[in-house]
Amino acid sequence: MIGRKLPQITFKTRVRDESIEGPNPFRWQDMTTDDFFAKKRVAVFSLPGAFTPTCSSKQCPSYDLAYEEFKKLKVDEVYCITVNDAFVTFQWGKNLNLKNVKIIPDGNGDFTRRMGMLIDKSHVGFGYRSWRYSMVVNDGVVEKWFEEAGINDEGQNGDPYEVTDPETMLKYLRSV
Repeated sequence: MIGRKLPQITFKTRVRDESIEGPNPFRWQDMTTDDFFAKKRVAVFSLPGAFTPTCSSKQCPSYDLAYEEFKKLKVDEVYCITVNDAFVTFQWGKNLNLKNVKIIPDGNGDFTRRMGMLIDKSHVGFGYRSWRYSMVVNDGVVEKWFEEAGINDEGQNGDPYEVTDPETMLKYLRSV
């Protein structure tokens, strides 16, 4: 994975638009891989899904709390990519009270599939989701890759969360 250019994907996002009246002042906006990753160094983590236990209680909040340290280590943005739609990701970020992590909705799993991380979690009623991984991306190219052991569709290895935590990525960033 290291040295691999990210796949060119169009993400279906929602953005606030003050010209829209009413309780839902948002509009659709297509964002590309380049919109998120070109000419930036970013920390990215991907997880099985919004509102799930480990993702909500550990991984996402931990990255949000570590944001300032990422910035000190020359990281421009911290992104979470999840195979959920823009409506779900918006409500999840709001529920978590995220201040710094930006959630990228990969509703159809196109990015995740092209990264080789799309797995079938139908055995727990999730459908297709992401295996847990993280990476440092520099101008659209994978600089460093972390992946939980045992990628599989059957759930035999549970939902490991050992190397995709912010501490592991920060340790790497401090070493370069």
